[in-house]
Amino acid sequence: MQTYGDPNVSYAWYAANAGAVTNKSGRFISSHIAHTGLICFGAGANTLFELARYNPDLPMGSQGLVVLPHLAGIGLGGISNGVFTDTYQLLVVAILHLILSGVYGGGGMLHAFRYEEKLESYPATSRANKFKFDWNDPDRLTFILGHHLLFLAAGNIQFVEWAKWHGIYDSAAGVVRQVEYNLDLGMIWNHQFDFLSISSLEDIMGGHAFLAFFMSAGGIFHILTKNYGEYNSFKGADLLSAEFVLSTSLAGAAYTAFVAALWCASNTTIYPVDLYGDVLQFKLGVAPYWVDTDTSLAADAHTGRAWLTNVHFYIGFVYLQGHFWHGLRALGFDFRSIGKLFDNLETSQIKLD
Repeated sequence: MQTYGDPNVSYAWYAANAGAVTNKSGRFISSHIAHTGLICFGAGANTLFELARYNPDLPMGSQGLVVLPHLAGIGLGGISNGVFTDTYQLLVVAILHLILSGVYGGGGMLHAFRYEEKLESYPATSRANKFKFDWNDPDRLTFILGHHLLFLAAGNIQFVEWAKWHGIYDSAAGVVRQVEYNLDLGMIWNHQFDFLSISSLEDIMGGHAFLAFFMSAGGIFHILTKNYGEYNSFKGADLLSAEFVLSTSLAGAAYTAFVAALWCASNTTIYPVDLYGDVLQFKLGVAPYWVDTDTSLAADAHTGRAWLTNVHFYIGFVYLQGHFWHGLRALGFDFRSIGKLFDNLETSQIKLD
């Protein structure tokens, strides 16, 4: 991370991760595992919370639910015409996530307290040593990136196969049906520009199937290849750092959050009206936001679509600011100079000739 030339820099309590994991690959892994545990706990706890509030006599979209519509969308809970008929399945999913959160938490503590804090401490021939990292080593980082892409590809494959063999919710028919992916490359290419209007589940699964192949190929490529030629300034030799990697990661997270917000606000194929409520209307006030168009809602009520869209948008906005912040620091900009500038303004004087 940017230290502005101070080799003995210290971090405040709220920036503890900067000192705890930046140059410690073993601790970096324990942090990842623990964060996964937090995500699992949040998913399980929110599922239980929404199950306790769910009313089958009311439209699901008008109840402000977020997790349950996602589970309905992948065909769980015996969903039929927007109503759950078997909530026991949802309870199983919730409890399973809570159990897994404990497993991940234990894994995080195991890597933090029992294993080496730096993977380079293991023998050079060990599998663990291969995942050590040097932030300014593109060959090491691309090797790790390749494995990340393979896991993302596996997630896409799982989703496509789930839709093919188990089925997902088709709002047009009001039932869960098996969906065979449509791997039409022309269709996939064209939908780069009008993806908000996709209305076919087969096309959506085809896009995920293509992503599975594309990410698998990218993962294998990054694992097997190394930097071509000299690693010079043109390729980022003076820029690549922990701060820069964090900046680009935040940019990617911001992009996906914005896409999710736009898609959720307007698309009714993946975000059906009977599960998430009516499409939203865009407003521009102090900041952009989306509002419900369903006039039957109570004055202080919101659809699940409104919650999802606005939360994704504002989280994406915060991520984008983090991208700029850490990107500028990676470029060498010292934000402390801003405070010094304002301090100088108070004492600056103009001398008249």
